[in-house]
Amino acid sequence: MLFSDHETDIQKMGYAFSKLEVNSGVLDGSSSTNEPDKLSNSSGHDIAHLTKLRTGPHQNLSRALPGQREFPVSTVKMLAGREANLSGRGRFSSGDCRHVLSKYLPVNGPCVVDQMSSRAYVSQFSADGSLFLAAFQGSQIRIYDVERGWKVQKNILARSLRWTITDTCLSPDQRHLIYASMSPIAHIVNVGSSTKDSHANVTEIHEGFDFSSPNESGYSFGIFSLRFSTDGREVVAGGSDGNIYVYDLEAKKLSLQISAHVSDVNSVCFADESSHLIYSGSDDNFCKVWDRRCFRARGKPAGVLMGHLEGITFIDSRGDGRYLISNGKDQSIKLWDIRKMSSDATCYQRYRNYEWDYRWMDYPPQARDLKHPYDQSVATYKGHSVLRTLIRCYFSPESSTGQKYIYTGSHDSCIYIYDLVSGAQVAKLQHHKSTVRDCSWHPNYPTLVSSSWDGDIVKWEFPGNGEAPSPANKKILRRRHFY
Repeated sequence: MLFSDHETDIQKMGYAFSKLEVNSGVLDGSSSTNEPDKLSNSSGHDIAHLTKLRTGPHQNLSRALPGQREFPVSTVKMLAGREANLSGRGRFSSGDCRHVLSKYLPVNGPCVVDQMSSRAYVSQFSADGSLFLAAFQGSQIRIYDVERGWKVQKNILARSLRWTITDTCLSPDQRHLIYASMSPIAHIVNVGSSTKDSHANVTEIHEGFDFSSPNESGYSFGIFSLRFSTDGREVVAGGSDGNIYVYDLEAKKLSLQISAHVSDVNSVCFADESSHLIYSGSDDNFCKVWDRRCFRARGKPAGVLMGHLEGITFIDSRGDGRYLISNGKDQSIKLWDIRKMSSDATCYQRYRNYEWDYRWMDYPPQARDLKHPYDQSVATYKGHSVLRTLIRCYFSPESSTGQKYIYTGSHDSCIYIYDLVSGAQVAKLQHHKSTVRDCSWHPNYPTLVSSSWDGDIVKWEFPGNGEAPSPANKKILRRRHFY
């Protein structure tokens, strides 16, 4: 009886704080606008249930008293429940931790980490969050030591740059960085070396890996996207020639080449840690799934996902071999479940009756309400702008948020954060003066860093001490123009 009364007191104590979170939105930076309808189909119910399992508190904390409305569980209530050992474990579970951390969105700031006189194209945290890298059109790649005040640990001058650095990726052990340009040759740099200024083949060797076939010569295509496998032995790349390439780093040769799409392959990634499945997104509007275990026998994709009306700029895997998201030039992000994919791509592809090029034109107003007649996506997220460049989108980190959110850069100079399940826009971050092409959420803390064509690398966070974040190196904000 004493335990039951104690639980009742905790329920009452947590009510006021829960109501504050719901009504004000001050803790997480969420907007007060009405949320769109939640996912309704079976795949939507699955992802909603999985998200709830990852981010939901213990049932003894979330259970409402008879006759009372169920409110979100506040942080105060979580702490009180832990002290009372309501879960029976005497500590927070991973789900409890995610429930608390996912409330605190990185919306405070901004703090300018660095300013360059060149457009920023890529920004990425390392897997453990100790390093951050940013790549610029002017051939520079900078690696920052996050744990030492964001000091520049390595300044890399890219080799054989054509137009811009299109993509970069850190190896799983964080010892090497691979970067690509509009060329079939990608280069690898030793990140762990003592050389701070890494000038290609001057102060340090930048080893080149040729992704082209033996019968090809010159700069026959460019690489838009590349990713390491989980074991670090292979790299998958997407080319402007419509092909997917898998390179064996130990053997130093191509292990697989797939004629994948009829247009540029703008994004590729491995589906999960096994590296058996590869996802690809292209300007032909399709996402495709490739199973390496049976590709040589079948010679075609394991499945095709249709729903975008325009080309795909980026894809990100949830890491479970089932779900992925894609950013599209039809100004939307789509969530996919590969269990819904088609067997081939002979289906409906294009039906627009207007001329449009995203590189210099605004999206036609008459196209905003169009829907693909065979849309296989689980959910669609709109509000951001995908113009001028291959803007990227991601799931929020699993360890801190349970992948409860989706976030993306935007042509309107903002960063958007959406709730995965409801589709609601929960935050819009504004600082930049030009297109935000990439952004990256710290794997463990409520910190997000954005990179823009204005040359700024900007940090957003939710400080735990209630104070505004101060930049590691004070810099004067200045407006710049690029032509």
